[in-house]
Amino acid sequence: MRSAKSRAAALVVVAVFIAAAALPASAEEARLLRHPHIMGDKVAFVYAGDIWTVSAGGGNANRVTSMPEGLEVFPKISPDGKWIAFSGEYAGTRQVYVVPFDGGVPKRLTYYPDVGPMPPRGGYDYMVLDWTPDGKYILVRANRTPFGRRVGKYILIDPANPGVEKELQIPEGGPASLSPDGKKLAYNIKSREFRTWKRYTAGRAQDVFLYDLEKDTIEKITDWEGTDNFPLWVGDDVYFASDRDKNWKLNLWKYNIGTKQTEQVTNFTEFDVLYPSRGATSTGTIPPMGRLPRSKSRSTVTSRSPVPYTAGSAGA
Repeated sequence: MRSAKSRAAALVVVAVFIAAAALPASAEEARLLRHPHIMGDKVAFVYAGDIWTVSAGGGNANRVTSMPEGLEVFPKISPDGKWIAFSGEYAGTRQVYVVPFDGGVPKRLTYYPDVGPMPPRGGYDYMVLDWTPDGKYILVRANRTPFGRRVGKYILIDPANPGVEKELQIPEGGPASLSPDGKKLAYNIKSREFRTWKRYTAGRAQDVFLYDLEKDTIEKITDWEGTDNFPLWVGDDVYFASDRDKNWKLNLWKYNIGTKQTEQVTNFTEFDVLYPSRGATSTGTIPPMGRLPRSKSRSTVTSRSPVPYTAGSAGA
């Protein structure tokens, strides 16, 4: 693992696709892109049910998957940038696959039956969340609990040995990411991200927790009455989406592990931040992909450049 000094020096990028409706029309831009993931100078995203890739600096996007049946969603690039893990619907069932970043034949990794079709607010089974820092395992939320078809738990999948899995000891969970050393997990217990409820403060409001996978201890780090979801562990900070500002819009916030202080990172006032992701590089500044906010380790920059293939998921 890198030292604290090198981690602090690294440029940390948090990729967020905001609502396409918030962007003015432009013939140079594609729209309705979803589920972005950034790793170094590489970006993967979903458009029209397929997975595409593009450089973080912009340019031509390449379609990686092209199956006519079903949807491919939740692409996650491996730490070495060579693979994309994703959730795909082939042969009538949703499973986890990997495909080379530059394209190729998808390789199936899971064989346990999915829960079948669910209504849109129920989301998807086999939600790919993260890779372990060493790139040996893929973190997936699978709906394999006795509590209901929409409730998931975490499993680690070995891409080198399809069908080999390890269940984490956490009984229920939603969006999550691993700590830089892979020994802890930042996660939501509840999963409600597919529902379109706004300004929600009832029983399924989400908070962010930290779970120590070695000591089996848990720490709650948010206490907002509304939504705090999609935690992203980056260095000594945990980024997350929250509607705690005065406009009740989902924006990016971060919690510092050492100081236990929380501060706002983005300030969108009209549309929500949805499906944030993380990535890091030590090679210098990554240009923002079109209207793509990015966050450095100590500062926040939101800017715009006319790069194609850079719009995002609906969040009106």
